[in-house]
Amino acid sequence: MAASALRRGLLSSVSKYNKKHAHRILSVVDTSCGFEAYRPRLLCRACGLPDAVQQRRFMSSRNRPEGKILETVGVFEAVKQHGKYETGQLFLHSVFGYRGIVLFPWHARLYDRDITPPMSDSKPEPPGAHGSKEVKGKTHTYYQVLIDTRDCPHISQRSQTEAVTFLANHDDSRALYAIPGLDYVSHEDILPYNSTEQVPIQHELFERFLMYNPSKTPPFTARDTLKAWQEKNHPWLELSDVHRETTENIRVTVIPFYMGMREAQNSHVYWWRYCIRLENLGNEVVQLRERHWRIFSLSGTLETVRGRGVVGREPVLSKEQPAFQYSSHVSLQAPSGHMWGTFRIERTDGSHFDVRIPPFSLESNKDDKAPPAGYTF
Repeated sequence: MAASALRRGLLSSVSKYNKKHAHRILSVVDTSCGFEAYRPRLLCRACGLPDAVQQRRFMSSRNRPEGKILETVGVFEAVKQHGKYETGQLFLHSVFGYRGIVLFPWHARLYDRDITPPMSDSKPEPPGAHGSKEVKGKTHTYYQVLIDTRDCPHISQRSQTEAVTFLANHDDSRALYAIPGLDYVSHEDILPYNSTEQVPIQHELFERFLMYNPSKTPPFTARDTLKAWQEKNHPWLELSDVHRETTENIRVTVIPFYMGMREAQNSHVYWWRYCIRLENLGNEVVQLRERHWRIFSLSGTLETVRGRGVVGREPVLSKEQPAFQYSSHVSLQAPSGHMWGTFRIERTDGSHFDVRIPPFSLESNKDDKAPPAGYTF
C-alpha cells in the first residue's frame, strides 16, 4: 500500500504539472505484482532533456526488491482538455493509480450540488431530502474500461475491482454476478499513455474485445465481439446520471444504475446498483464511521437504514490516500424511488461531522423484456 501511495502521489503531481510542458514519463513497475516497485521518471522537453534520456529504461538494483523484474510501462501523452478519448486508449487512473484501457465512452448528466445553477434544466429535490435547491445537469464524459489484473490486488483496499454486477438469468431473484476488472472512469481521471507492447493490459477480455492495429492511433481497435457485447448489454451498462456534493472538504459522488426487474412471491422486484466515491479534498485525516440512508419508494414507503461503515469497511481518507470507492445494491417493489442520506465522519481528535450524500433517483425506464446478457458474447 505504501507503493500504491507513491504512485498516487506521483500522479497527483503530474495532474498539476504545468500544461505548457510536453510530458514524458517512464514508469517502472514490478511485472510480477503490479506496481509494488514503482520508480517514476518525470521528463520534459521544456526542461531540455535529450531524447536519449527520455527513452532510457530506468533500473536500480539498490531500490529493486530481491527477485523482482522491472520494466517500462510506457510514455505519457498530453491530457485531452477537449474532446474524448477513443476506444483502445491506454491510461493510468489519476486517483487509484491502476493501468487500464478504454472500451467505449458514456455521456452522462452530472448534477453538481456545489455549483449554484439557474432555475432551468435542473432536478427537483425528492420528498424529504435535505436542502431545497434545484441542481442543473451538465453533460460529462465517462468511460467503460478494463483494469489490468496485475494492479487489482494493490487497489482492492481503496476501490472494488468487481463492482460492475448483473442480475443472474435464473429463478433466484437476488442472485448477482460480477465481471471482474470492469470499471467506469471520469474523463478527468484519465492520464493517457502509449506503449509499444501489443498486449499492454492483462485482462481475460482484452484480446476478446480489442485487436492490435499499428496503423491506428491508438493502435487498439474494437473487435465485433466488443460492439455486440456493448449493444446487447447497453440497457444494463448505461451510465446516465451522476450526482456530486461536498461537505467540509469531503466530496461524495454517486452513480446509480438500473439492473432490471425480477418476479418474487407474485410481485415485481426492481433492482439498482449504485457506485459511491468519497474523496478527501483537504489536508485533515478523517475516517468514515457510519452510514445513514433514507430510501423512498414510489409505492409510498420510506425506509431508514443505519449501520457501521460501508461494505464492511471504515476507510481512512488522508492526503496520501484521499479516495475510497465502492458499490452496493438496493431493491424496491416499485418501478422508481429516491435515495439520500449522510456519512458520519470522525476526525483524529475524536469529533464527528455528517457528510451529505446527494439525493438521486432510482428509475426503471429501460426495457425489462431483454434480461442482461452479462458475460455472454
